[in-house]
Amino acid sequence: MIAQKRLAALSAALLLSTAGVQAAPYFNRIASFAVALNTPELEVGAEENSAEIITATEDGNMLVYSNALVGGVGFIDITDASAPKADGFVHLDGGPTSVAVIGEKVLVTVDTTEDFTAPTGYLSIIDITTREIEATCDLGGQPDAIAKNHDGSLIAISMENQRDEDVGDGGLPQLPSGNITFFDVAEGGTVDCGTLRVTELAGIADVAGEDAEPEYTDFNGANELAVTLQENNHIVIIDGETGEVTSDFSAGSVTLENIDATEDGRLSFSETQADRVREPDAVQWLDDDRIVIANEGDWNGGSRGFTIFSKDGTELYESGPSMEYIAAQLGHYPEGRSDAKGVEPEGMEVGTYGEDTLIFVNQERSSLVAIYKDTGADPEYIQSLPSGVGPEGALAIPDRNLYVTANETDLSVDGLAGAHVMIFERQDVDAPAYPQIMSDMDENGLPIGWAALSGAVATEPDKLFAVSDSAFVEAAIYEIDATASPARIVKKTVVTRDGAPAESLDLEGITSDGNGGFWLASEGDTEEDIPHGLVHVDADGAIIEEVAFPEALLAHEIRSASEGVTAIGTGDDMTLWIAIQREWKDDEKGFVKLVSYKPSTKEWGAVRYKLEAPTAGWVGLSEITVHGDHVYIIERDNQIAERATLKAIYRVPVSELVPAELGGDLPTVSKELVRDLIPDLAANNGYVVDKVESLAIDADGKAYVITDNDGVDDSSGETFFWTFNL
Repeated sequence: MIAQKRLAALSAALLLSTAGVQAAPYFNRIASFAVALNTPELEVGAEENSAEIITATEDGNMLVYSNALVGGVGFIDITDASAPKADGFVHLDGGPTSVAVIGEKVLVTVDTTEDFTAPTGYLSIIDITTREIEATCDLGGQPDAIAKNHDGSLIAISMENQRDEDVGDGGLPQLPSGNITFFDVAEGGTVDCGTLRVTELAGIADVAGEDAEPEYTDFNGANELAVTLQENNHIVIIDGETGEVTSDFSAGSVTLENIDATEDGRLSFSETQADRVREPDAVQWLDDDRIVIANEGDWNGGSRGFTIFSKDGTELYESGPSMEYIAAQLGHYPEGRSDAKGVEPEGMEVGTYGEDTLIFVNQERSSLVAIYKDTGADPEYIQSLPSGVGPEGALAIPDRNLYVTANETDLSVDGLAGAHVMIFERQDVDAPAYPQIMSDMDENGLPIGWAALSGAVATEPDKLFAVSDSAFVEAAIYEIDATASPARIVKKTVVTRDGAPAESLDLEGITSDGNGGFWLASEGDTEEDIPHGLVHVDADGAIIEEVAFPEALLAHEIRSASEGVTAIGTGDDMTLWIAIQREWKDDEKGFVKLVSYKPSTKEWGAVRYKLEAPTAGWVGLSEITVHGDHVYIIERDNQIAERATLKAIYRVPVSELVPAELGGDLPTVSKELVRDLIPDLAANNGYVVDKVESLAIDADGKAYVITDNDGVDDSSGETFFWTFNL
């Protein structure tokens, strides 16, 4: 089994590496819609907003999504899918859990539970044109998912009657049990509450059978309903017309080998989880005989992948950790979830585009969507899409060659990205627009794990070295082959001190020492016992010398310090220049230091650099690199999405880098705008990310820019890598 899993990962890497040989259908993101646009009465960042489950009108021109945090459903006009428009919001009494459209009606399940032992909820029927609530049907419990059959004559609602996770260690049983509630639907989408009928599910599962918790549902063309009982680790097939259970079986377990199962700040795919129960969330029919499940886990399990079953319970395919390997290669592996559910596959969709039946697996924690083609046997990996933060809702619109995700996570209250709906289009292109950088497999056939690239240097044309910051406890240097498309991380070198991985480093810059080794800039953090300073390493990453900042600097330190280093001159004439990110305590507001250090004489000095004025938050420096007669500096604000106004490259004449003594009056250098990077970032058709942190320039004047994804912590995980000529 492990050989098969490894082969799947290798195949995925091979497919990615050969993208671009000839035009083929790939999905590319064409638009991103900020959910907050539909609730302008709410101040962005004042409270959480969300988009969870998403569907579309029958013509595919309007999206409708549930928003449990605000309490209603939102509408998005995608007549022009590349330019989605806010189209209103309908407030409801309670928290919407799911949404479907039939004819001219929106059907919304709403949870109004105040006591887990007495769950309540209702079905709301909303007219699409008038946005009026035309009717409601009491459901007698707490609903989760809603599904409609293929001709829109029948709906099924999973009545989860969810457990209280603060009671009994969050486990089962916690009555009342759940069920499936059916309604007949009249032409146009009208629901007669009197047609309600219930299929009880208690007593079916082997795990806490008395307390069934149905999670997700999907109809096939024969009006059979597939239901996942997530916490019960069970799957049920129901005849939708009669309500009879025709099949049920355990979702089973899988032994996961060569995974990262410990949250320790390291990406190490060397551990095993034996007999990990799948506990599936989403379920979709591939045809009338086969289903595919997303094995998120909730109570005791989660096997990090997806599985295909026949409807009689025969296991046909198991992905194992292969999706996690792909996520790790793309820099999206969420190390902070290693001891839990890893990438956490949750939402899922199946759609037929032309002759291809595609499986879309939304990964909540890696913020990726993995796409596979159904072959009738083992599915074929196609690509992965970047999808904001926490993709939950999944919607295929094959008639328009679109795929849509609803990202439920809203971090705007922390000044980070808000919730977004993202739209992707299937296009015939030479290669997908994403990823722009990824890693190879190592000598053991396992991914070179990486994330949070925070500084880079070009040692020769199309050959770069980059460093990762404190997202990981092991500081590392990554060798990048930029001739490949996407660029490839081909080697990882861990920085060592006395033969062991070096601790207490937060690398933010790298430059060549001219002899095969590197000078590294480490941003200090007094509270974490990380010193401010420079680190000199050889080609193998072994520390040769560590140089702490002088007291003249440290007397005025703050957390935001070294954010890049570059070398001017060679041998005894080499001077290192360090970009200090923000004003220290002795700096005039709006000015930061460029600090110099000459290794041959151990002399320190500095000049002043004037920052642009922030429109919000703060502005600081992120990188410095020399080319020709100038040093090039990334200056940026700390804002994201629509609040971002400054991400730019400036240059300073080398002739003005004449350091003065620390503690005295420092000369102010001039600067010239070279490139506004916001259009480059916006060209990815997502939201503008905040951390543009690496700039390398080769001898021919080719510039390479890389963003920092914060180690996938409170981030979409997206890393952008692009080039231009100066």
